[in-house]
Amino acid sequence: MHLRCHESFRELPAAEWNTLVRDEDPFLQHAFLVALENHGVTGPGTHWQPRPLSVRDDDGRLLGGCPLFLKTDSWGEFVFDWGWADAYHRNGLRYYPKLVAAIPHTPATGQRLLVAAGADAGAVMALLAEGARELAAGLGCSTLHVLFPQAGELESLTAAGLTHRLGCQFHWQDRGYRDFDDFLDAFSAKKRKNLRQERRRVREAGLELERLPGNAVSEAQWRVFHRFYRNTFEQRGCPAPMSLPFFLEIGRTLGERVLLVLARRGHDIVAAAISYAGARTLYGRHWGCAESFDALHFEACYYQGIEHCIEHGLTRFEPGAQGEHKVARGFEPVLTHSAHWVAHPGFRQAIDAFLHRERPAIVEYARELTARLPYRSGEAAA
Repeated sequence: MHLRCHESFRELPAAEWNTLVRDEDPFLQHAFLVALENHGVTGPGTHWQPRPLSVRDDDGRLLGGCPLFLKTDSWGEFVFDWGWADAYHRNGLRYYPKLVAAIPHTPATGQRLLVAAGADAGAVMALLAEGARELAAGLGCSTLHVLFPQAGELESLTAAGLTHRLGCQFHWQDRGYRDFDDFLDAFSAKKRKNLRQERRRVREAGLELERLPGNAVSEAQWRVFHRFYRNTFEQRGCPAPMSLPFFLEIGRTLGERVLLVLARRGHDIVAAAISYAGARTLYGRHWGCAESFDALHFEACYYQGIEHCIEHGLTRFEPGAQGEHKVARGFEPVLTHSAHWVAHPGFRQAIDAFLHRERPAIVEYARELTARLPYRSGEAAA
């Protein structure tokens, strides 16, 4: 097997790369990764420099790949290492650049060590993990971070010298619900009443919701969404990473893998939320609004997504990072993963010790929040 580092996803043929992608993961599609480069989210002049890895056999067949980036800051990762960077700085050491295997600005679990069907998965994943670590060392990076990998990839990552870290998100799971009311029937009476009141307040405000696939969204509708999206970031003092041309491109190239929810009052669009769909999972990402309406965020970002999953046979809904308020609305605590390699021996020992102490705290946090789920006893898995 032959490992190679590239400087752009454009160097990898789209048809070949997409054969590595399982479950139609929208964020690993070649079209999505190249759109990031086409519109200045990654690449020259940004803090995300593509360094994807590929593995080929002697005949040139693509056996594996890794979505790897050279980073010069820690924005858009959602597994926070700001404290590590600050500790390096206080000790007179350079933390950046670092290598990160992730999807930029996207806290979604997915493949990070991609393997072709029929290939020796263990051997390919081991080569990718070891190759990423060796590349980090060769480039003089302080660290290597693999963010939101699948659990089945952890053995290869830890064997390559990375330390496992736990996180917690809140995901909705379909348990064979016929429709949204059937989903609510699993709630306790009080929790069910609260959620129905939220949906009713949206209707009483004169708002109507519409769901559109990306290839059915007009340029005018994309412009409205992007204005809301940009305003949401600017209100937090951050520039929006993705441009209107980016959304226009992925709406065209990803088509039904993109879902746009629009909230209207009369003829006016007053809010919008974007999600991405794989074969089994819906991923909620961004939202924005023209003005504040009671419970509209929950309707546009959560309840419309749940309805879409039930109607289209998707079994999981990941609405994004953080947000304990999701628990009361039926999203269950789920452990997420990352893996980290630290070049400096002293800092490696200190960070490994910290992660060892952090893991049981994360497990207990998830356990405590599981006890607050709105379901009747026995309806949801622990």
